Amino acid sequence: MAPMSDDPVLVRRANFARAAAAGKRAGYLLLLVATAAFAAGWVRGFGGAVTTVVVVCMIGTTVTLAPAIVVGYAVHAAERADRGEVGGGH
Repeated sequence: MAPMSDDPVLVRRANFARAAAAGKRAGYLLLLVATAAFAAGWVRGFGGAVTTVVVVCMIGTTVTLAPAIVVGYAVHAAERADRGEVGGGH
């Protein structure tokens, strides 16, 4: 990411980039917890608590990770456009 400046567009873009990074971390952490709970349920048996943890974590993953990925791609696309790069390739 470019150094911080007084440009309000760049400041806002940096804020979106930070929010996207935090959303990705939270989403992947929830996915990890859901996977671990599912594995524990597979080994020990699925009870109400295990099922609840898996379902809540998967809902949380969907709510946080999907928008964070989209916002992250939007930030990267805006940065590429600022550099004058054309196209969707990385």
